[in-house]
Amino acid sequence: MGSFAAISVLVLGLVLNAAVLCNGGKTSSFVRKPEKSVDMPLHSDVFRVPHGYNAPQQVHITQGDHEGKGVIVSWVTPDEPGSNTVVYWKEDTKDKKKAESKVYTYKFYNYASGYIHHCTIRNLEFNTKYYYTVGIGHTLRKFWFVTPPAVGPDVPYTFGLIGDLGQSYDSNRTITHYELNPQKGQTVLYVGDLSYADNYTYHNNVRWDTWGRFIERSAAYQPWIWTAGNHEIDFAPEIGETKPFKPYTHRYHVPYRASNSTAPFWYSIKRASAYIIVLSSYSAYGKYTPQYQWLEQEFPKVNRTETPWLIVLLHSPWYNSYNYHYMEGESMRVMFEKWFVKYKVDVVFAGHVHAYERSERVSNIAYNISNGICVPVKDQSAPIYITIGDGGNLEGLATNMTEPQPAYSAYREASFGHAMFSIKNRTHAYYSWHRNQDGYAVEADSMWFFNRFWHPVEESSE
Repeated sequence: MGSFAAISVLVLGLVLNAAVLCNGGKTSSFVRKPEKSVDMPLHSDVFRVPHGYNAPQQVHITQGDHEGKGVIVSWVTPDEPGSNTVVYWKEDTKDKKKAESKVYTYKFYNYASGYIHHCTIRNLEFNTKYYYTVGIGHTLRKFWFVTPPAVGPDVPYTFGLIGDLGQSYDSNRTITHYELNPQKGQTVLYVGDLSYADNYTYHNNVRWDTWGRFIERSAAYQPWIWTAGNHEIDFAPEIGETKPFKPYTHRYHVPYRASNSTAPFWYSIKRASAYIIVLSSYSAYGKYTPQYQWLEQEFPKVNRTETPWLIVLLHSPWYNSYNYHYMEGESMRVMFEKWFVKYKVDVVFAGHVHAYERSERVSNIAYNISNGICVPVKDQSAPIYITIGDGGNLEGLATNMTEPQPAYSAYREASFGHAMFSIKNRTHAYYSWHRNQDGYAVEADSMWFFNRFWHPVEESSE
């Protein structure tokens, strides 16, 4: 009996110890009011159509080449093609130059698009403010942007992170919060799910137009780097729409050919001291597929003495402790995670789950079909995984979390917000997450990142 009791105590001790080892980091105690997210009505001022017949609208920019000396300027003219010319000039000069756009249209069920212009401006000077105009006569509209510094290992640069934005009242708070953040983001890394037009009857593409006007106040002045999410697929065979990504690919161009990609859903760019790889959760990624072959060839091209910070954007998170979209990214993780560890990716940003989460540096690459080793372990060569799908869309927050919090999860909270990733030099970057309910400078979660190539020591959250 005594022996049995001793064994029972030992087993109980092992179980309790295992529970401690399995428990993760911090689940925020902040409780957001259980309000439903509501889309803003079509007559909202943030969707206002510019004055004048055929005035350019939905103006937005993104990087137009691999190095950062090009910009793609995009806009829509609703009634006729109009002028396809972008006039641009450097600040403090009268030497104006011109570039011409290509014009596209598409139909989706009972919707016909306006005239969608995409104009690539090339050979710009680094770290320079440019003004540009689109339209003619009384509908001429003027904007500006600042090109990034020349690519280099110690170039400071600040990225904003937004995902799953939609066009609700909460979405508007997210953009406002980002615009007024005192860290002053210079480029938005957008992790997918844009307009949520597919949530409306017949995938109402009018909501693509309203979303384009909604984000113009930011996206016309600084690049938004695009990632495709599931709400961009727009596959609707029941209404005869069988070409995936049709609205998205017509409206949002990216410089995918500059990185030898064969499709606009996976590509790479350099910007300041960062090398950014964009992947597609909803394109084939099995062995021998175009995306797999491209990424296999892409990672060896990254020169960490030139661009120390290696950032990956994708939509469906690989490490997610919410019961929403749980393990949807698992098959992609199995295919690619070993490369992320081998090439020491610093951070992976994802969306899809409408909440916030930051992981530890972990990997789960030891498993094979016979060894049974299938638990994430701490790995200082692995990235930190951040879910930032909390932009505010009408589907609302993900609030149901797995319990207990798994060991790979460092911090999680069901709130809307945005994040900032501020590179200081080749060794250090400062990261912060900002919930919409707080003041503009308040950091609900933050940490210093140490570069995996130049300074691969363990970090800790503040």
